[in-house]
Amino acid sequence: MDPITPAPLIPISPGDGPDRIVHKASRVIPRPAQLAWQRRELTAFTHFGMNTFTDREWGSGAEDEAWFDPPRVAVDQWMRAYRAAGARQVMLTAKHHDGFVLYPTRYTNHSVIASPWWIRGHTPAEREAAARARGAAEARRGAEPSAYWRIRDAGCGSGCRDHEGDILGSYLAAARRAGLKVGVYLSPADGAEQPHAWHADYVARIRAKKAAGRPLSIEEEATLEDGARAPAGQGRYGNGSPVVQRTIPTLVDGDDRTAAVRAGRLPSFTVHADDYNAYYLNQLYELFTQYGPIDELWLDGANPWTSAGITEPYDFTTWFQLIHALSPDTVTFAGPQGARWVGNENGIARETEWSVTPATADPSTAHGESLIPGGPQAPDIGSRAKITAPGVRYLQWFPAEADVSLRDGWFFHAGERPKPARELVALYEQSVGRNAVLLLNVPPGPDGRVATEDLAELTGFGTAIHTTYGNPSLLRSPWSPAPGATTGTLEIPVPAAHRTFDRIRLGEDIREGQQVEQFAIDIWTDHGWHQTVTGTTIGHRRILPLGRAVTTPRLRLRVLSARSTPTLAMASVHSSGPDGLRPPT
Repeated sequence: MDPITPAPLIPISPGDGPDRIVHKASRVIPRPAQLAWQRRELTAFTHFGMNTFTDREWGSGAEDEAWFDPPRVAVDQWMRAYRAAGARQVMLTAKHHDGFVLYPTRYTNHSVIASPWWIRGHTPAEREAAARARGAAEARRGAEPSAYWRIRDAGCGSGCRDHEGDILGSYLAAARRAGLKVGVYLSPADGAEQPHAWHADYVARIRAKKAAGRPLSIEEEATLEDGARAPAGQGRYGNGSPVVQRTIPTLVDGDDRTAAVRAGRLPSFTVHADDYNAYYLNQLYELFTQYGPIDELWLDGANPWTSAGITEPYDFTTWFQLIHALSPDTVTFAGPQGARWVGNENGIARETEWSVTPATADPSTAHGESLIPGGPQAPDIGSRAKITAPGVRYLQWFPAEADVSLRDGWFFHAGERPKPARELVALYEQSVGRNAVLLLNVPPGPDGRVATEDLAELTGFGTAIHTTYGNPSLLRSPWSPAPGATTGTLEIPVPAAHRTFDRIRLGEDIREGQQVEQFAIDIWTDHGWHQTVTGTTIGHRRILPLGRAVTTPRLRLRVLSARSTPTLAMASVHSSGPDGLRPPT
């Protein structure tokens, strides 16, 4: 069999048989950025935006910017809460589906600049001067997407450049001060950019639907509530505009980047795009050139108004090209060799979770979920049967990210309560402990703070994980079976201090790929070896609850099947009680 160079993406050739494809799968390895991302294990997601103040989960895009008016945005308090939970990365919704933007973008007036929050803290004289400028910007907003951006400093000179109005900037700075890696969520769906004529007809149809007694979707409810208002943007989403040559960044009047772009200090790109794709590309450019480095970019494939008659053809190929050119180390959700949705919003990974997955086309050309045979919710994504099935064209390193919210909703709602710490421990074991990264949403409230009860549960969770899983590996060095072997047995002595335990944790050295397909663990008893637990995949981490505590001086790991010779990087034993908050069984 010809050698295969390990890589994050390996194509399948027409003549490849099943054995060759499995061999290729064994040579798929993570990019360094993916490896670092997986090792962080827990990311705190922050849903904060217009919905926080309208008490919605899904906005309409016709909201008044004045509704976004927090008394403060206590980003340092957020970071303390996230660190208490054990997060090593955080991610903010810079733009959700309603299209309201939490940083001073040049490309829409529907942003924090147009909200009262932007001028909070100004003196009365500054507010008066700002009010005059903002009135002029409001008069121009329909024709000039950058109208508010151009008056962003009105009333306070250059002092506004560094004030707290830029929520994304404040968030990322606070995260970096706290030693956390950072991510940004930028929704492709954008209700504020719905064409006005289409939106008016949509509202009429929703009213008729409600009058007929038919149930409304969550987005229809929001649209109806704001039905007297037009979308807040420029009507670029699904407007049928032609795909033409454009330059990214598209410089606006008074653009402070003009000299840098013309001198080559900032890059520029020639693309072919319609109105909305150009808008989205320009915002991606702002994110990476003004706020980088960005460790993870989260974009979903939501195109939520298709059934209502309007669709925006997202140009993922160009998006991914721009992202890679500006920030090749960013892990892009649903992007090529990035991260993938685990398939539910419950924070639970599969018992068999492969990071090596098949794709039906080049992953750089489409949203990753559309390329997985059977879709991202399929119970089996990466088995031998799946990777060798007809239609598979590529194998890529595409690890799972398991998203869940601390509260019932993604945005803060006063009537909801946080999940208790013991439930969060269980979710950790069913996500990180099944070869995924846990993406835990913690939504701040309208007062701009993480709620006291949320902080208490997060702290209990973080303390339990640290207490339970603080033991070091029992291995002094990585272990592999004999060269070329795909099965093997390892006996592991257990120190006296840790001989009673109810959890076993394993981990492969995924720098060498993910190999183990089936394994068993035995414990030594007075009557010899006794099989106590079995499993399929291991990957970066595998946590195995035993159901009851056992006491033994020795463990035995038996690798029963693997794609290639595996490398075990760690093995440890743990007790979940009494100090570790034993999760529900």
